[in-house]
Amino acid sequence: MAIRTEPVTVNLGPQHPSTHGVFRLRVTFDGEVVLDVEPVFGYLHRGTEKLAEERTYVQVVTLTDRLDYVSAMTNNLAYVRAVEKLAGIEVPERAKYLRVISSELQRIASHLIATGFLLQELGAFATPLMYCFRERERILELFEMLCGARITVSYMRPGGVLQDAPEDFWPALDELVKAMPQYIEELEGLITSNEIVLARTKDVGVLTAEKAINASVTGPMLRATGVQWDLRKADPHEVYDRVEFDVPIGAIGDTYDRYLVRVQEMRQSLRIIEQCVKQIPKGDIRSRTAYFIRPPVGDAYGAVESPKGELGFYLVSDGGIAPYRCKIRSPSFINLTVLRDLLAGWKMADLIIIFGSTDIVLGEVDR
Repeated sequence: MAIRTEPVTVNLGPQHPSTHGVFRLRVTFDGEVVLDVEPVFGYLHRGTEKLAEERTYVQVVTLTDRLDYVSAMTNNLAYVRAVEKLAGIEVPERAKYLRVISSELQRIASHLIATGFLLQELGAFATPLMYCFRERERILELFEMLCGARITVSYMRPGGVLQDAPEDFWPALDELVKAMPQYIEELEGLITSNEIVLARTKDVGVLTAEKAINASVTGPMLRATGVQWDLRKADPHEVYDRVEFDVPIGAIGDTYDRYLVRVQEMRQSLRIIEQCVKQIPKGDIRSRTAYFIRPPVGDAYGAVESPKGELGFYLVSDGGIAPYRCKIRSPSFINLTVLRDLLAGWKMADLIIIFGSTDIVLGEVDR
């Protein structure tokens, strides 16, 4: 005889180690099975878009560091590209290459965090996460050489970058690029064919290509569904049209595909960095701009392929020294819109894994 049960609504978070920040999930369960999910944002809200309207165009760079706080370089790049479009600022060739090198290093660092914490949520306590932290640390040391900071870097500037790479940066980068493939292989040896990982991630939390496109999902979440869309190919910026790289895609869009796409993207980032190091010319690293940038009246949208998807800044100028309006298209926020579809029908233990595979950062959700 079937036992009649009543649905129970449980609050997961906002303070919970598996919610990737101050994020609340209001989950309705039938036993352990998820019936419905309501994401609740706003606990971290910093008002970044409004703060940007009270800062000069250069001062806003420091605000962008604190959006996706594990991908500050790509946050910087998306913003300064919007300013450059708005003000008609040209960027020297050397600066473009430095931007791409630092952005691809940031992509690897971000994907290492995504992979390490996914495995932590699967119950593989400490070892895979520490492997990922170990390699990320080497990238943060390179950032420290570039700009003196590791996390909130503020390295990009409208018209170029803060400063040129020091001489000891290049041998250290070369050493990382040569060593990293071995470490990625080591990480995959722990994960990719692990029977527990396969049982917990294959065919779990499937997102179809149709739903992903309809919800404007981008980044590894979209590419895991088999859709080969990457702004670095579709709308090349900086020097991405001068380097060869592949866009990894998945098969069915499950949790396993999302993991695998990120691992493959790390390898492609290394390819891009190698080519940029060979091609980078000598020259200026920043164009001459006024101390207070005053773009003409108008608007502009600048976007990049951040580690989590399309990150864009829409700026409106009234001719002053600060943006009249700033609106951020953050991939973490938009990718969360499919969370209900991903979680319904799965169990509590699966919820943590599926949610972890979306790789969100609350800093750009509650912007």
